[in-house]
Amino acid sequence: MPVGIFRVCLVVITAIVNHPLLFPKENGTVPENTEEIIQKMKEREENLRLERLRLEQEIADQEATQKALEKAAEVVEESKEEKVRWDMWTALSIVICLLIELWRQDFQEGNWQDTGGEEDDMTVLGKAFKGVAFPNKAVLASFYEKRILGTTGDMARMREMVEGFADDLLEALRSVCNRDADMEVEDCMGVGSMYENWRVRKPFVCDLIVPFAPPEPYCFRSQTWCSGDSFSPDEQGYGTIKVCRADEDVTGCICDKTKLGEDMLCLLHSQANTTRPSSEMEDLLCFKNTQYLDADQVMKWFQIAVTKAWNRISHKYEFDLSFSLLDSPGALKIKFRSGKSVAFNLTPVVQYENSDVYFISHFPRSSLAADLPSSTHWFLTFAVYERRFIQLVSKTLPANACHVSCLQILSFLHGKQCSLTGPSGLTNYHLKTVMLHLLQACPSQDWASEKLEARLQDMLKFLEKCLHEKKLYHFFIGNGKVPAELGFPIIFQRAEPLNLFRPFVLRRDIYRKTVDTFHEMLRNMSALINEYTVHIP
Repeated sequence: MPVGIFRVCLVVITAIVNHPLLFPKENGTVPENTEEIIQKMKEREENLRLERLRLEQEIADQEATQKALEKAAEVVEESKEEKVRWDMWTALSIVICLLIELWRQDFQEGNWQDTGGEEDDMTVLGKAFKGVAFPNKAVLASFYEKRILGTTGDMARMREMVEGFADDLLEALRSVCNRDADMEVEDCMGVGSMYENWRVRKPFVCDLIVPFAPPEPYCFRSQTWCSGDSFSPDEQGYGTIKVCRADEDVTGCICDKTKLGEDMLCLLHSQANTTRPSSEMEDLLCFKNTQYLDADQVMKWFQIAVTKAWNRISHKYEFDLSFSLLDSPGALKIKFRSGKSVAFNLTPVVQYENSDVYFISHFPRSSLAADLPSSTHWFLTFAVYERRFIQLVSKTLPANACHVSCLQILSFLHGKQCSLTGPSGLTNYHLKTVMLHLLQACPSQDWASEKLEARLQDMLKFLEKCLHEKKLYHFFIGNGKVPAELGFPIIFQRAEPLNLFRPFVLRRDIYRKTVDTFHEMLRNMSALINEYTVHIP
């Protein structure tokens, strides 16, 4: 028993002596854990320091941003205060400018045809005439009689010959065309300077227009720039021509203007009527994949038809016929065996509704005119109404009135000056437009033959004013004073006036050249007239 107790006590003492917490060894685990804890505490301290620096930087940035915002707010507040001071004066200035602009536009639109009615206005406008020696009445009368009057008989004989041949050629053209598929050609009409008796420059060229219509059951439906909003400012004076079936109501149904769904069907038009083969529309001289008449296709068809017609009747004549100008598809030239030649233009046109306004396929272009918007845009010509207006006014003028004489002299001087210094932006049509304006503005008695000098000066001064302002309005478009006897379409009278000099605003080089040519013509006027005038003692 004592021995057992002794063994138990020995085991307990041995266990107590060997306990690691009471007598730790030098290579124990406690020191190792302490170093790791210290290392982690250092890392944590470093992270806390970096976080503190980051927070300090963010606080500094926020303070800087706040200061910048406060400074900007102060600047805005100051600018608002300054703006408020000037708001009343700015608004007042804008109102005054708008009133002045509205008054200017109203004045131009309401009185653009009254210019040239008073001699005082003409004196103020004629700044370019200072120092210019203007020919007197006797010199002008002699010049007109010797140089211009003698060409009237030549023009009459040439018109008669060209019209007779053109009628024969068109009759042969109708015989070679297929009446069921080709366009139907009507009789030709003479327009322009040769038929208004004021052309002076040689060679004389007759301008003939030939209306045509589509074969049955088709018809033409036209739209002008003043009847719709789909035309840009550069397309003023143009229109489009749509080829439709005669029984088709393009204005009463919207199926041709909007896209219908796959499960929707127009109850007015069947699928056969709304979709036409592309080849069928091309046969009708339309632009590819459209229903709009193509001017280039029309001219190709017309040239081929004229060639076929001439081959049929060429044996009847002792001269040759050919196309003379590549850039003018309707230009023809008759060549006689003697070497002489006669030129004339035969141009297809489309009638606008039931009026004498026509869409012309190709119009004589000048350096001032811009390119056509596209071959589906047709230029409108008012040549028939211009000729009728001159004939109507001539009945109210004194005998041997000088209006045509003034235009002939001015056209002669401008043509001679251009032959010396090169072409300019002015054309004979611009000169004719000036005469039409003055015919309407001046009293009838002012166009007596003895007032040739005064009216010629009026035309030159009016042209100078238009060049200075870059504004020469078309005589018929926007003119509410057109005589009712002409039967002119009201839609064009109510349209906005068309400025023929609008391209001068965009083409500064041509404008400068035109003004220089005009001033040079004024300086050389006496010399040019004396050169072609018999000396008067």
